[in-house]
Amino acid sequence: MSETKKILVVDDEPQIIRVMRRILSAHQYSIRTASEGESALELFQDWQPDLVITDLQMPNVNGLELCRRLRKVSNVPIIVLSVRNEEKTIVEALDTGADDYVTKPFGTNELLARVRAALRRSPNEIKEETLLEVGDFSINLATHQVFVREEEIHLTPKEFELLTYLVKNHGKILTHRTLLGAIWGGNFTEQTEYLRVFLGNLRKKIEPNPSKPQYILTEPWVGYRFNPSV
Repeated sequence: MSETKKILVVDDEPQIIRVMRRILSAHQYSIRTASEGESALELFQDWQPDLVITDLQMPNVNGLELCRRLRKVSNVPIIVLSVRNEEKTIVEALDTGADDYVTKPFGTNELLARVRAALRRSPNEIKEETLLEVGDFSINLATHQVFVREEEIHLTPKEFELLTYLVKNHGKILTHRTLLGAIWGGNFTEQTEYLRVFLGNLRKKIEPNPSKPQYILTEPWVGYRFNPSV
């Protein structure tokens, strides 16, 4: 039997805490809660959860500051909760170190899907390998060979680097700034058009229908999410 995963939920709304506790406990997750960031940090150190779910707007230490502090000490997956029309704050949270976000009000199935995806990316399970095989993709990091649906495709060096980064971070929302900084460096973090061109070229090579992408999915105003299986 697999080990019970531990989830720390941080929110100052008692109703949200009750809903999260009911949903997650019903699916055999172990839950602890905090109403603001300072107590969450203390709980985190004592309990060492496998996942943190935090609201953004909280008194004292808010969700953004909590993400910053956690990232100084841990690579634990973080999901942030936000209200609608908070794109700027969501992007800031993702750039600060959050892995994903869920918009309030959320459905049970959406929340559980995000939780499962985040736990699959748990840092303890990430290994540095020569061969990356995820979904329809197989990438040999040593020979720079790429196979999509078992068919070899040929990429430029930058396209290869970009696809490799997407595959390694599959399922995770990657902001424009994160992708630009990771592939081209800090001087390019505002060049979103540059990124759009490269992703367009990559889609032409890997997507069954580039006009309706199924692998490289656009998250409006935020960035991109890579889905390795059609």
